[in-house]
Amino acid sequence: MAFRLRTAHGKLKIEHSILDDLRPVLDRLVASDDIRSVIPGVIRPVRDAKGTVKVRITVPVQNGWKAIGLANGARQELFVSTALSEAELNALFIRAIEAAR
Repeated sequence: MAFRLRTAHGKLKIEHSILDDLRPVLDRLVASDDIRSVIPGVIRPVRDAKGTVKVRITVPVQNGWKAIGLANGARQELFVSTALSEAELNALFIRAIEAAR
């Protein structure tokens, strides 16, 4: 049996739920033509996820980057499919976070 990802907005794949404050940031991020898709992963509660939304790009993966989104007292893995460099993706995340405020 094949597992299918539910799709929202074409590029934002929803396999797990998405942190409430992180959702508007991801919606703005996938509006960029440079982003092929964003797949949110597992959510885990953490103590350092208070205040505004933060995203930290961690490691390159086969088709883009893995990032960690911090919001709502939890962290969420984000798999971003893109050809952008780490610095370019980080700048896109910063613009998306500022626009979502």
